[in-house]
Amino acid sequence: MVADIHFYFDPVCPFAWMTSKWVRQVQAQRDYDVEWRFISLRLLNSHLDYDTHFPPEYDASHTGGLRLLRLASRVREEHGRAAVGALYETLGRQIFDSADSAITTDDPAVRGTAAFVEPVLDQLGLDRRLAEALDDTARDAEIQAETDEALSLTGKDVGTPILHFEPPAGVAFFGPVISRLPSDDEAAELWDHVIALARFPGFSELKRSMREQPQLRSFGVADGEVGKQEDWHGGSRRLKK
Repeated sequence: MVADIHFYFDPVCPFAWMTSKWVRQVQAQRDYDVEWRFISLRLLNSHLDYDTHFPPEYDASHTGGLRLLRLASRVREEHGRAAVGALYETLGRQIFDSADSAITTDDPAVRGTAAFVEPVLDQLGLDRRLAEALDDTARDAEIQAETDEALSLTGKDVGTPILHFEPPAGVAFFGPVISRLPSDDEAAELWDHVIALARFPGFSELKRSMREQPQLRSFGVADGEVGKQEDWHGGSRRLKK
């Protein structure tokens, strides 16, 4: 069956995670089927020099994200598409919402290690042998294909998340990027507005580069607090403008 939404995510993107939490709020209220698909920030930015374009931790972080997508690819292969959503939800909670979350660590690539993912697999009741996929570069072709698929729907000057509404004929776009999780009532209202835009065939883009830091423990922003504003150039806090 065709899903109502294709949600393209990189598991280390905080804005994709925040948007996914909102989408799950709406799912709990309405009968929407979401297919969680892959887009790799590391592959998307493979043509760039990380040392000059990004803060120093991005290379390791994005590489860790690619490794986690290899794991998601194997989970999908062995356990079906629904298992990807559960894996992403558990990974996201551990990366961004757990008490020991940290957006910048001495080694952000730790998220792409077996030591990090094995407890996640335990929580899901999955075999730890699936962690072998972290090093399986043969899966990168599949991840690249879905990354290319996402970009073919939106154009190349985007980041994550990408949402494709009512595929295959519906509109896809980057975002919505949100920094705060709405209330349940606000979640449904926001959804209706976004769907209205997506269903208008002439809709192209709404965009601003100023963003709040997300209300996530990994950023040190507590629920109810407002994160500081930053100017994200081209979807990232790049060093080179």
